[in-house]
Amino acid sequence: MNDVRELLGRAAEHAGQPVISIEVVYSRAARVRRRRRATVAAAAFAVLAAGAVAVPGFASQTKQEQNASVGAPAAAAGHSGRAKQLVELLPEGVGQVEQVSLAVIIKHASAAQAKEHPVGPLDGQYSVRRDGGVGYLVADVRTGKQVRQKSGGVDPAANLCEPTNGEPRPAQCVREELPDGRILTIWSDPMNYGGTPLWGPELVARLTLKDGGLLSVRDSTGLESEQAQGPLLKTPPLTRAQLRTLMLSPELLAKQ
Repeated sequence: MNDVRELLGRAAEHAGQPVISIEVVYSRAARVRRRRRATVAAAAFAVLAAGAVAVPGFASQTKQEQNASVGAPAAAAGHSGRAKQLVELLPEGVGQVEQVSLAVIIKHASAAQAKEHPVGPLDGQYSVRRDGGVGYLVADVRTGKQVRQKSGGVDPAANLCEPTNGEPRPAQCVREELPDGRILTIWSDPMNYGGTPLWGPELVARLTLKDGGLLSVRDSTGLESEQAQGPLLKTPPLTRAQLRTLMLSPELLAKQ
């Protein structure tokens, strides 16, 4: 349970458009976990039943065309206003932060195919370069309506730290009920599920909003694959305390 990949990605209504959601980049690791974990939490927050978005025209691209598309979208995103705004919320010394597209990095998507439909003002994928390594921060906001459409009637405020259907309790899982009614859950994920690409260990955070919406952030040490932009970070970009501070920053949420 508690697979944050189930919470991230863009809404399924965009399927059929030339779009790759970030759900695609989690690839086999997420699909294996979903098949193995037939739990309430997984079913409730599955964004895409098949675990991937079909991208019209992508399969027909030649390898040369795919490789040619890698640089432009990632470079264009690097100096985006969103990255600058995120840096203002991060502690000093976290590293060099750039907005990237994991669909471009991992799937060699074009800019059109990797187009996203963010809900939150800082939704996106960001590389964090530090001490020779590259990790990632991935932020995603879902409205209460989106959650209700995808949850199958399951309470999004369910306790993610409780074992379900024989599954072990998530490592270092802490559930915090905030005074304003929101629920913040942070846990560690070793990401030792195999598949391609291989992800390094990460911290995962989910904030259940009062209207039933969700804010999710992955705090990843990076990739271990030929697509990797650099070695894994020794630790996630943010400490648990720093991640908590970021999750409670109102700048990540759209103004009501």
